[in-house]
Amino acid sequence: MMKTVLVTGANKGIGFGIAKHLGLSGWRVIIGARDEQRAEKAISELKGQGIDVLGWVNIELANLDSVEQAAKEVSGKYPELSLLVNNAGIPGDMSVDSEHTEISVIKETLDVNFIGTFALTKALIPLMAKNNGRIVNITVPSEISPYWHPLAYVASKAAQNAMMGVMAIEFKQSNTPVEIFSVHPGPTTTDLNGNMALPGFHDIETVGQKTAELINDGQNHQGEFIELYPIVEE
Repeated sequence: MMKTVLVTGANKGIGFGIAKHLGLSGWRVIIGARDEQRAEKAISELKGQGIDVLGWVNIELANLDSVEQAAKEVSGKYPELSLLVNNAGIPGDMSVDSEHTEISVIKETLDVNFIGTFALTKALIPLMAKNNGRIVNITVPSEISPYWHPLAYVASKAAQNAMMGVMAIEFKQSNTPVEIFSVHPGPTTTDLNGNMALPGFHDIETVGQKTAELINDGQNHQGEFIELYPIVEE
């Protein structure tokens, strides 16, 4: 059976790295993005490396109508889809402490990182179940690190982690043939954190390859939270 994956936010950063290395390992790739020019640029780069890119789907996670339309498009065009990588997200305001975080920023970050991600996942579960599929969330720990803890982002990912845990239990209880687990890449130099590069940080290439290896390891990771590179102490 053809292996087909949808990676959200795959036009750059960790999503691009994951799409690249899944593609290099034999997966057919669908790019989830919200900007056509960036999506086409990513597709060109991936195809230049011999990766089978089926195309791109416009997904604006902050817009539930967009999410619904994207899910319909994916289900119609790619009925063999068996892997969803929920990678897309926004940082919120990482420059301020919780006291100075605007409520509007909290809502915006939750809308994208949790509500939108949940809506897309929910809409694609029937297709995932049909194909004995897997859902992989790219996230951060719910436990609060004393070294890095932007409230809007951490709160949105904690909600996403709860989603994963609840769904994993429910899939087991209902014998739904879908596997869901979460991956914490660890500190990674990306646009999301202003290309921060400190001791203990890794690059997109390293994280993309290691995530692809985990997805391809043949093991069942139902309900697991897997840290590729834990956050190191200062």
